[in-house]
Amino acid sequence: MTTIIPDPIMGRPAELAEGERLVAEFRPDLQVYWRSHLVMAVLFGVAAGLLLMWLQNPYPVVGPVGAVLAIAARAAYVRSEAMAEVWRLTDRRLLGPQSRTIPLAQLVTARAFLGAVQVTTSTGDRHLIKYQADPQAVAGRLTSAAGRRGRSP
Repeated sequence: MTTIIPDPIMGRPAELAEGERLVAEFRPDLQVYWRSHLVMAVLFGVAAGLLLMWLQNPYPVVGPVGAVLAIAARAAYVRSEAMAEVWRLTDRRLLGPQSRTIPLAQLVTARAFLGAVQVTTSTGDRHLIKYQADPQAVAGRLTSAAGRRGRSP
């Protein structure tokens, strides 16, 4: 299996500040990762087959086969990078990959979205915590953490 070595230009995980306490880590779930790619492969396969039938192509089966192979190749190639995206919740901030830091006071909403959690900040930035086994629980945990800081989502 191909392993992607992260480029140092992409940054490192943000460090904990002095006195900051780690509350939770949100790691991607491999089963959710493969399930989401399976859903993509099926949807794009059906769309490709229907398009080829609409275009009266004599071999419409090529569309679904090609879509499944393309999505499978992408999933296998990007897996190690996607599984390395760990988000950490502290008593002060939400720390993401590539040195992303979101002070809990700026966290406005956290919503479950198709196996992921979309986090919106007061500055309008949006971040996606992908491939979570229980996105509702993660969203609830983030919302309650922001509430502890005196901010109601």
